[in-house]
Amino acid sequence: MSALTDDLPLLTVDRLGKNYGSRIGCRDVSFELYAGEVLAVVGESGSGKSTLLSLLSTQLQPTAGAIRYRMRDGSVRDVFELSQAERRFLMRTDWGFVHQDAAQGLRMAVSAGANVGERLMAVGDRHYGNIRHAALDWLGRVEIEADRIDDAPRSFSGGMRQRLQIARNLVTNPRLVFMDEPTGGLDVSVQARLLDLLRGLVADLGLSVIIVTHDLAVARLLSHRIMVMRQGRVIETGLTDQVLDDPREPYTQLLVSSVLQV
Repeated sequence: MSALTDDLPLLTVDRLGKNYGSRIGCRDVSFELYAGEVLAVVGESGSGKSTLLSLLSTQLQPTAGAIRYRMRDGSVRDVFELSQAERRFLMRTDWGFVHQDAAQGLRMAVSAGANVGERLMAVGDRHYGNIRHAALDWLGRVEIEADRIDDAPRSFSGGMRQRLQIARNLVTNPRLVFMDEPTGGLDVSVQARLLDLLRGLVADLGLSVIIVTHDLAVARLLSHRIMVMRQGRVIETGLTDQVLDDPREPYTQLLVSSVLQV
C-alpha cells in the first residue's frame, strides 16, 4: 500500500443515524478511521454503542447518513450502495466481526479446523492441504493446541471459543475488524490472556478495529482513540489516554470515576 493511500481514511462515517419509530438508536455520528487505528466506543447500556456497531457492520440499515469504505483497489464505496452479494463478500474477506458470544460467530457442530477453513473456502481456496495448514497455523497463533483441530468448539472453554472465533475472522487477512464486547462474560484471568493476544495480533497485522465495550480498562489497553456515547450521541472523543485521564464532559467524568471507585 502506498504512502498516499495510507494518508486516506479507511472508513468515513458521515452523520449516521438510526431511529426506531420515535426512539433514537443513534444520531449524527461522524468520524474517520485510518489504517492500523483502533477506535473504542464506550458508554452505559442503552447509550447507542451497539446500534452504532450494527450500522457500521451493515447489520442494520441507517435512517440517515452514510458510511464510505476504501476498497482494496483504492475506490471509495458507500457500503449501503453495495449489493447484498458484495457486502457478504466484504464480510468474508476484508472485514471481520468478533461477537461477545463466540457461539454467534462459530459453527458449533463442526471442527475447529473447519471453522477456520470455511472462511478460506468462501474466498475460493479449494486445496485441502493448504486450508488445513492455514488452520493449524492460526490455531497456533491464538494459542490453541494443534491436536484440537478436529474437535468441535462446543467442547472448548469460553476463552478457547473466543480465540477460535478470532482465528476464523483473521485467517483471510481482513483490514477492518468489528468487536462487540470481546472479553465480556469471561473470567478475569481469561480476559487478561485474551486481551494480550488481541493487542499483539492487532499490532502485528496492522488491523483497523472498532471495538464496543463498557470496560474502560479494555478501551485503554487496546485503543488509540475513544468515543463516548450517551443517549445515542457521541458526547466526547479524543485520544484514549487523554479522554480517560482528563475527561471534559460530566458524563465521561462519572464513567471514569465509577471505575476508579470499584
